[in-house]
Amino acid sequence: MRDDAIAVVIVTHESAKGVRATLEALSPQLLDADELVVLDNFSGDATVAAVRGAAPRALVLEQERNLGFAAGCNVGVTATSAPLVLLLNPDAQPAPGCLDALRRIASERPAWGAWQALVTMGDGKQINTAGNVIHYLGMAWAGRCGDPLDTAPQRPVEVAFASGAALVIRRDDWVRLGGFDERYFMYGEDLDLGLRLWLANRRIGLAPDARVEHDYEFAKGGRKWFLLERNRWWTIVSDYPGRLLAFLLPALLLAELALLAVAARGGWLGEKLRAQLAVLRELPQILARRRRVQAGCRISAGEFARRLSAELDNPNLGGLVDVRPLATLQRWYWALVLRLVS
Repeated sequence: MRDDAIAVVIVTHESAKGVRATLEALSPQLLDADELVVLDNFSGDATVAAVRGAAPRALVLEQERNLGFAAGCNVGVTATSAPLVLLLNPDAQPAPGCLDALRRIASERPAWGAWQALVTMGDGKQINTAGNVIHYLGMAWAGRCGDPLDTAPQRPVEVAFASGAALVIRRDDWVRLGGFDERYFMYGEDLDLGLRLWLANRRIGLAPDARVEHDYEFAKGGRKWFLLERNRWWTIVSDYPGRLLAFLLPALLLAELALLAVAARGGWLGEKLRAQLAVLRELPQILARRRRVQAGCRISAGEFARRLSAELDNPNLGGLVDVRPLATLQRWYWALVLRLVS
């Protein structure tokens, strides 16, 4: 098999509307050595028929229940063998030449364990993500979302973590890390994978020549807020080095109070409270996972911390980012923490 062969894994659920266009854009770019797996999470619409019609070469894995995105990716990857794995959303259409650009990175950036395409939206006129951002409080979002496309990087650059909408990872790294944690179900599993890659001293980047147009929408109901907040704490407690976590604990606890106010204003207070209860109930599992994750740490707390951001420009938390004194205070706090952990 070619060293740059790609296994494309697409997880679908009620995806008939967009998956056909994605597969029609993807299929002409596949080489003979590439693989294509579509795992369908118990769709009740015509998703499977759309997949079979648009991509006859695809291996379709129909599930009898909704496994979630994380577990679906794990099952899909297990059914493949190519040295590179591309996780692609069913509503993310790769532009011509996208897969070739993603392949080139494998040899051009050997230190990169994972990388993403430049994900666009709005008919390719705006950035959806040019590499995702993580704040030191564990909140993450699509980097440069909404910015004009001409402001995107012109050359491959390192990023904090790669978006699961169009993420390439080397199979060796995927296997070594155990893939996604299936308990996340969906949301935040790409962040957790990215931080575990950094802990293993593997780098993550953006391939700007690879373009993917994404039908992006953040708002998807209250359950999304529950999963985002629960999974945020799974990630913080599991992945943050102990020295960093100790210095951040006061800020993390204060942020919980602020987020309760933001959630109340945003109409998702019930989901936030449920997430807090879930974290308390699952704390023994989280701590057990932490021991396993930290056992593989190959970098210092200071090196890890430098991948995090102090900027509160998360577009999904408007009730918090408008408080300028708070934004200034938390930047000062982070500067102090960086000095302490370094």
